[in-house]
Amino acid sequence: MSDSSRKVPELSLLSYVEGSQQDQAKFVSDLFNGIKDYGFIILTDHTVQDDVIQKGYKAVEDFFSLPDEKKKEYICKEGGGQRGYTPFGTEHAKDNPHMDLKEFWHVGREVSDDHPFNKYYPKNVWPQEIAGFKTNLENLYNELDKTSHILLEALGKALDVENDYFAKMIDTGNSILRAIHYPPVGEAPPVGSVRAAAHGDINLITILMGATASGLQLLDRDGTWLDVETKPGQLVVDSGDMMSRITNDVIPATIHRVINPEDSGSARYSMPFFVHPHPEAMLRCIPSCEGTGAKYPPITAHDCLMERLKDIGLM
Repeated sequence: MSDSSRKVPELSLLSYVEGSQQDQAKFVSDLFNGIKDYGFIILTDHTVQDDVIQKGYKAVEDFFSLPDEKKKEYICKEGGGQRGYTPFGTEHAKDNPHMDLKEFWHVGREVSDDHPFNKYYPKNVWPQEIAGFKTNLENLYNELDKTSHILLEALGKALDVENDYFAKMIDTGNSILRAIHYPPVGEAPPVGSVRAAAHGDINLITILMGATASGLQLLDRDGTWLDVETKPGQLVVDSGDMMSRITNDVIPATIHRVINPEDSGSARYSMPFFVHPHPEAMLRCIPSCEGTGAKYPPITAHDCLMERLKDIGLM
């Protein structure tokens, strides 16, 4: 049985950004232990303004209300659907044949045509039907990107890496903002399908804004599922496969899911920000995590991403 007293830890980002050395050291320790032991932490007192989040949600809700045929005009097949619209019933969890009950939109980083990473990064597409869509999602992307740098700087201190280790890794990184719509499941959802089957994220860490409805659960280390409930204005942070890889599983990828609601007529919207290294970053074991030896061979972030996109049906 799961310990009912176990709850996802809450941390104040302000204590790290503006606190004393003692406050900062405690945040670093609590962040590392929370991510390592639970896989999730809840972040309070962060710098992402609520109006930026709300405008982002309003924009994507307006987009997903468009007719299916109009939305499908924004499908981008190159790059494994890493830009634009992906229709309902396309993605599935690794090693799970049942399609997730969701549709989503991707916003990624853009670079100049002469930038070395231009060959990896497709251009974003923007729905002309929704006023402010581009501005609102770009604002949200930029704010979450800033937050990711702060979090990884702190985590790097716990992992005893150079101060700029993660800063270099995610500089001009391939991070993705995903806007997800989980439509009402109806009285008889497809057998075996849920809103998001149990899975681990591909990337280093994920920053998730509070969803419009409950349903998110994490797999606790004892094998039971814990509900992840947040209050307005809080962010959720979890660890992904790339973090697991470079830490030799010291920080495991968090297995989580979104279950179907009891109310079959309710929709759910969610916006995770997947923090990725730049494509040519080499993912190799951090020295402090080697133990008796590295479990995974070095691989570039781009090759790792392509492998995982194939696993989930996007390539």
